[in-house]
Amino acid sequence: MVNLMPRTVLGFAILMLVLALVLFLSAGSLAFWQAWIYLGVFAVCTILITAYLIKNDPKLLAGRVKAGPVAETQRSQKIIQSLASLSLIGLFVLPGLDFRCHWSTVPPVLSLISDGLVAIGFFIVFLVFRENTYSSAIIQVSNDQKVITTGPYSVVRHPMHAGAAVLLIFIPLALGSWVAIPFSLPLILVVVARLREEEKPPVT
Repeated sequence: MVNLMPRTVLGFAILMLVLALVLFLSAGSLAFWQAWIYLGVFAVCTILITAYLIKNDPKLLAGRVKAGPVAETQRSQKIIQSLASLSLIGLFVLPGLDFRCHWSTVPPVLSLISDGLVAIGFFIVFLVFRENTYSSAIIQVSNDQKVITTGPYSVVRHPMHAGAAVLLIFIPLALGSWVAIPFSLPLILVVVARLREEEKPPVT
C-alpha cells in the first residue's frame, strides 16, 4: 500500500490529461464548454470517491488501480476490455468532432442535466464501493467473499453495471453530441458481456 497514493495520483493525472487532449484536439478548440464542464464533473466525482477509498478501503482502491485489459486474468475479459477501450475512444472523439463540424446540437440545459445524471452514475458506483469491498476492477473471487444483498444490491442485482450504464448513456449528451450516442451501445454490450462472465460459476 506504500506506493498506492503516488500511483493513484499519477494514474488520475494521466487519465485527465488524456481525456482533455482527446476532447479538445478532436474539437480543435478550447471553447468546447461542454467538455470543460464534463471534465469538472468527472474530476470532482473521481477525487471524492478516491478520497473515500484512501481513508476507508485502500485495498479496494489498490484493486481498482489495476484496471484495464492487462490486469485481466481471463482471455475473454482481456478481449472485452480491449474492445471497451476502443469504444471509449470513439465516445469522446466523436463529441469533439461534432463540436468542430456542427453535426448536431444538444440544448445547453440538456447537456447540464446530463452532467447531473453522469454524477448520479458516479454516486451509484460509490454506493457499490461503500457496500462491497470486493468490487474489484477485474473478475476474481476471494475465499472470504460473501453475497451482498444490502445497500444498492437490495434494489438491483448488479448496481455497478447499472451505474456504468447511466454514465455511458449520458456522456454523449453531456458533451453536447447526439451523433456519439450510438457509441454508448457497444460499451453497454461490453458491460453485459462482463456481467455474464461474472455470473459463471468459478472453475474448481
